[in-house]
Amino acid sequence: MTATVTETPPTTQAETTQSENASTEFPLREAHDLVRDLMTPNPWIYWSDFLFHIALGWAAFFTALFSPLFSLWQIAAYVVAVLALYRSAIFVHELAHLKKGTFKFFRLVWNCICGVPLMIPSFTYDGVHNEHHKRDVYGTSKDGEYVPFATKKPVEMVGYVLLSFLLAPLLVIRFLLLTPLSYLIPPLRKIVWERASSLTIDPSYKRAENAIRNDFNWQQQEMVTCIFASLIVILVAFEFFPYSVLVLWYLVATMIFILNSLRTLAAHAYRNPGEKPMTHAEQYLDSINVPGNPLITPLWAPVGLRYHATHHLFMSMPYHNLGKAQRRLVNGLSDNSLYLKTLRGGLWEALTKIWQESAAVSANKR
Repeated sequence: MTATVTETPPTTQAETTQSENASTEFPLREAHDLVRDLMTPNPWIYWSDFLFHIALGWAAFFTALFSPLFSLWQIAAYVVAVLALYRSAIFVHELAHLKKGTFKFFRLVWNCICGVPLMIPSFTYDGVHNEHHKRDVYGTSKDGEYVPFATKKPVEMVGYVLLSFLLAPLLVIRFLLLTPLSYLIPPLRKIVWERASSLTIDPSYKRAENAIRNDFNWQQQEMVTCIFASLIVILVAFEFFPYSVLVLWYLVATMIFILNSLRTLAAHAYRNPGEKPMTHAEQYLDSINVPGNPLITPLWAPVGLRYHATHHLFMSMPYHNLGKAQRRLVNGLSDNSLYLKTLRGGLWEALTKIWQESAAVSANKR
């Protein structure tokens, strides 16, 4: 991937304070007026986008599985499988935001052909991500999707990305072993739901009590994922499937997690140390937009996530309208100077920026 690199000096404490003060002047009402007609999701776009990419992803997966080892066909199919399944998986973010009671069949289909096979059923993101958008939670120690990387040593970001290599086997252990064990051992059940049932970036995250629904639908998703994992292991053990299916699944899933970890690091400035909540405008200014190249950028930030700051302004806006909202706000705001503060030229620029800030803070602590 190529991206324009802009040499940006680390953000100073004065600049951070200035940004926080400026957030009180952010034209929220004017911004809402410009995009109020873009809040309705289009089911046809959701279905066509998801079904095309999930079909492409699994077709590429099996093409890679049965192609000669390390052949050009296998390598190409692997790359396509990773990118297509990654885009399909990111629809879990949309599911967390779609109004409760809507898109029921879409949720079911997504779980059956994407969430369950990848060991990320939608309940693992439901509740957790909604907490991330709450004003009194975002950027605090209660936010499982926020770690103040810009205030920590750069090595912590490296560790976060490297954790991607362990996530796939940990998910298998969670659903294949801990699910049945948690029903046999009641005290373990509570621990599993609090500590091992959430897609987060903070390993110490504990689901808040009101975020642990543990309702019948969540239990169904959990049990189906357990059964699916058990069935695949049995089929491999009895040689109905080659063991290479597990190896390829691990390699695809791990690359998806690596891409997502890099995207996550580019999604926010991560400057809030967690001592106090942030206003809606401060949340926006702590988030990042990377409009980037319309062909390349959606590969690493799919389903509208390249407009992550705009998403934090309008969390109910469907992904397919975020680009249009971005253009309206850039061109339509009477003063777009604060809005443009969130822009980055590409993934490399966004990662470089947070790395420089983290390195500067670490140097100051010595």
